[in-house]
Formats: sequence, C-alpha cells, structure tokens
Amino acid sequence: MTPNGRPAPRISRLRGEEVFIALGSNLGNAGKNLREAVGRIAALPGVRVAKLSSVYRTEPVGGPPQPPYLNAAVGIETSLGPGALLRALRGIERGMGRARGARNAPRTIDLDILLFGRRMIRAARLTVPHPRMSGRRFVLAPLAEIAGGGLHPAAGMTIAALLDAVEDSHRVEKTGIPLRAGRKRRGASRPLREGGAARGRA
Repeated sequence: MTPNGRPAPRISRLRGEEVFIALGSNLGNAGKNLREAVGRIAALPGVRVAKLSSVYRTEPVGGPPQPPYLNAAVGIETSLGPGALLRALRGIERGMGRARGARNAPRTIDLDILLFGRRMIRAARLTVPHPRMSGRRFVLAPLAEIAGGGLHPAAGMTIAALLDAVEDSHRVEKTGIPLRAGRKRRGASRPLREGGAARGRA
C-alpha cells in the first residue's frame, strides 16, 4: 500500500533490450565454468536471463594445441547499455580467472556479445554484431537454437540461414551437459528450459 492508502503499483519484470551472448570454456571443469558464468550474468543489476541454449562440445579453431571447448549461448533482456554490459562481462571473466594473452588461447571462460538488439556498433572495444560470428559453427549452432529467426543486421540473414550456409567444418556436437545449476525447490518460480525460453516468469 502507498502512504495514501492506495494499492502500490505492480512492478513488472524487466523488459529491456534483447542481447545474445556466447559462452565458451576449455580449462578446468568447463561445464561448471559455463554454469557459474550464467549465474553471474543473471546476478547483474539490470539483467534478466531469458533463454539458454544447449551445451555443445566443439573443436578448437586456431591457436595452440588445446582441449575441446564447451560452448553455449544465452539470451538476456537488459537495461544496460553496450559499454556497461561489456564492462560487466569482462568483470565476470576476470573474477573467474580469465587471463587474456595470446589470441585463441585456452581460457577458463569467454563471454562475447553477439547481438545487441538490432544495433550495429563500431567502437574501440566492441563491435556488434560480433565480427567473426557468421563464419563460426560453434557460435551459430547454439545461437540458432534460441534465436534461429533472429536477424543478423549486417548480413541481412537469419541466424538459422547463416548456420545453414556456414562453411566451417570444425566439429560441433550437442551434449547433455546442463547449463543451469539445478532445479529450484517446489513452489519456487519455474527455471529456464535449456534450448529455449523461460517457462512462465523468471
């Protein structure tokens, strides 16, 4: 109730800009790293995790000899701007022990902004859509699972069409590894379904 006795206004869930983020890990317990990253993203102020892909085991592309990766994609709604979100994601990487060194080197966690609504961004530290996503099967496969009908604003093609057209032959295999930490207790709000959107309210 408000001080004048009227019912308090209902606060709706966050409906910000839709953003898609790629996740990857191939050091330590990669599945646990992905789940921790999703939890940290969900805990960011002004962010609601709306969609989770399956987890894929993928062959490394470039770089030194290294173990296979686990990759996934997350769809969020956010009130953060592109720069603020990028800084928050880099903070998560640092907090999880990511050390940036040689390009395509192994990493505990990698978080890349793929799409930010339909924006096209060219800044010193951020390019959106991600400049290499169109040619990478390990990025497109999980993204197409949760945003197949979404439009790549630079290519003018849907994500599903880009996946069909990609010539990348590196191995990408769907796994049964969970991307969420576990189901909530009975009576709590329903968890996200992997491979799609939230069921009910998040």
